[in-house]
Amino acid sequence: MNFRLISLAIYSTYLTNKFGILLKKAKTTNQKMQLRNEYAKTLFKKLNITLEIKNKEKIPQDGKYLLISNHKSIIDPLIVELALEQSNIYGHWIAKKELYNSFFFGLFTRNAGSILLDRESKNMSSFFKDVKDVVKEGHSIFIFPEGTRNKEDIPISNFKEGARLIALKNRLPILPVYIKTNANVVLKEAINNKAQNLVIQIEIGDIIEYKDKTPLEDNYKNIFSLS
Repeated sequence: MNFRLISLAIYSTYLTNKFGILLKKAKTTNQKMQLRNEYAKTLFKKLNITLEIKNKEKIPQDGKYLLISNHKSIIDPLIVELALEQSNIYGHWIAKKELYNSFFFGLFTRNAGSILLDRESKNMSSFFKDVKDVVKEGHSIFIFPEGTRNKEDIPISNFKEGARLIALKNRLPILPVYIKTNANVVLKEAINNKAQNLVIQIEIGDIIEYKDKTPLEDNYKNIFSLS
């Protein structure tokens, strides 16, 4: 492990927990939105990463949605946050239990606005109740329908059925976004090679109606022309 990797790991841990504490103290949704964006900007500036948004005009300015995204890197949530920076959409991320208990991400995840998904639980009623409560408050739901990071050399892996079920149960229009750049590769470049002016591209797709009976994965592939 080289010195840069060690220093970045220490800095990232400090930054993530610092913002986790600030988020815990935040009183309003607007404060949480600002802190989440500030965290993402600060970390990306340190990594020399900038974001390029395709079809930015398709981002709704407000409303409630089920936002779905592909998932290849631990920084994907930050990419989505920055893409929505100019909108008033505030979403709660669906987060697995491992993130809640993580030394690195735990404090941030628990306080930033998230809903715990315990995939080992035999009863999912509490999860769906938490989702329903968030939507009733006027907020969106953000989810990676693949369920976990896609580490294969394919655009997306299979979508889980739960994402579409969330949309149906809560009558949420679906906002698809596609992170075109493999952010995991970019992150490694930033860490290992101290690369400058790294760019990650994200594309915004057309809204999918929650009543649409086409499999969500097929809709997503068609929107972004994925094979």
